[in-house]
Amino acid sequence: MTMTSVKTGARAGNLNIGPIQAEVPVVLAPMAGITNMAYRRLCREQGSGIFVSEMITSRALVERTPGSMHLIQTHPSEEIRSIQLYGVAPKTVREAVTMLVAEDRADHIDLNFGCPVPKVTRKGGGSALPWKKDLFREIVEEAVKAAGEIPLTIKMRKGIDADHLTFIEAGKAAEGAGVAAIALHGRTASEFYSGHADWNAIGELKQAVTSVPVLGNGDIWSAEDAVRMMDETGCDGVVVGRGCLGRPWLFAELDAAFRERAGLQEPGNRIEPTLGYVATTLRRHLELLIEFFDSEEHACRDIRKHMAWYFKGYPVGGDVRSQLAQVTSLQHLDDLLGQLDWSTPYPGADAEGQRGRQGTPKRPSLPDRWLESQELSDAEKAVVAHAEIDASGG
Repeated sequence: MTMTSVKTGARAGNLNIGPIQAEVPVVLAPMAGITNMAYRRLCREQGSGIFVSEMITSRALVERTPGSMHLIQTHPSEEIRSIQLYGVAPKTVREAVTMLVAEDRADHIDLNFGCPVPKVTRKGGGSALPWKKDLFREIVEEAVKAAGEIPLTIKMRKGIDADHLTFIEAGKAAEGAGVAAIALHGRTASEFYSGHADWNAIGELKQAVTSVPVLGNGDIWSAEDAVRMMDETGCDGVVVGRGCLGRPWLFAELDAAFRERAGLQEPGNRIEPTLGYVATTLRRHLELLIEFFDSEEHACRDIRKHMAWYFKGYPVGGDVRSQLAQVTSLQHLDDLLGQLDWSTPYPGADAEGQRGRQGTPKRPSLPDRWLESQELSDAEKAVVAHAEIDASGG
């Protein structure tokens, strides 16, 4: 298979994930309830990269539940159809991957071992799973075999907590199993999204894993952060999550920054969106959601959580903000946006920085006695056998 996202004939990086040649070394992180087909299209309209679906449960996919079948939808314009799966049972993950490949539904498959959400980790899934090294290795090996020529990658965290780190051992195991790339979020499960991501860990993994690309994830709030992460850690690409919430134009900035870094264009392409630019982008987002859900009502419910992110730092009155958070139709949105001064300039630092969930460090929810051994006990096998839940996280 030969696949490329190159539009200009010149690549601003050397990120190869199997046969996929990324035009810029940028990946949109899978985010639950966010990176559906509509949002991926919106981000791709701004810049280049690999844009991954929100996490899909393997069992639900194998059972062809309506929800999972809807989530794996891709648009004809998606040159690289990228799907992320969550699973804890090797057989079920293998069957899900086999289905995606046999039905030609994906060009790239990613496995989630990074979700810190309690309803996932308490059953041994997500960021809790790499601790059980044999189970982790079996899942990855089975998935790689099932994927065949389709590149399969993994996304993980540093470990469960500071005393139970797994990223180096898991990274080497995944490399040995034949994955096409490894992405590391520089936090443990216990840190959730709090504090600062440990970029040093990304550099350590890059030194330990030498035959496949290592991607860095965590605290990329700007294009400058992305370039700095690659310069400081030596990683091969970046995975951008919360930094693009309410700012899909970040992908335009990333595109420009990496082209500048490669000497392909002159510097000075940072976007400083006026309020009108934000309003236009938000409206486009809702249009794409209406098409995706085939329901204006459903699309409006979905767009509401994005409102605070889009207008972060802008002088939008409390009454209008409240109404935006309850928008009921495209016409209603137009009426509300019409009340804004579209010429309002970019507010600068007030619109920058962190966005999305953060939380505080907490003890991870894990199966009983999970940390006593890295081997899976009979009792724990029973737990993970029932952990294929319809849950999402990133």
